[in-house]
Amino acid sequence: QPLAPVQEIPDKLFFKIGEVSRIVGVEPYILRYWESEFPALRPRKNRSGQRVYVKADLDLLFKIKQMLYQDRYTIAGAKQRLNDKQSVRPKAHSRPGQDALEKVKKSLREILEIMDRYDQR
Repeated sequence: QPLAPVQEIPDKLFFKIGEVSRIVGVEPYILRYWESEFPALRPRKNRSGQRVYVKADLDLLFKIKQMLYQDRYTIAGAKQRLNDKQSVRPKAHSRPGQDALEKVKKSLREILEIMDRYDQR
């Protein structure tokens, strides 16, 4: 039985795969398959190895679902369409401070990696 999609995304920073499955309206195994097929979809994993999705991941999942289920694209066609959209995206539309924010995010990810390595000792 397919899961009914919930239109409103809860106001949270992170989502587990079960929550994402209910929100997007597809089974978790489909989300894992899409992750293997769409390079842009790469949810992070927490320390216990569980997938952790953010709102940007959910937006991408809704686009993928629409292309596959409503627009009737093949996986290859949807992949190409996403690649075309990402390569055409103009840099001029970036928000002020976005580059600085990206640098901070990168630094925080590096710190998390160091902490994860330290925890594994």
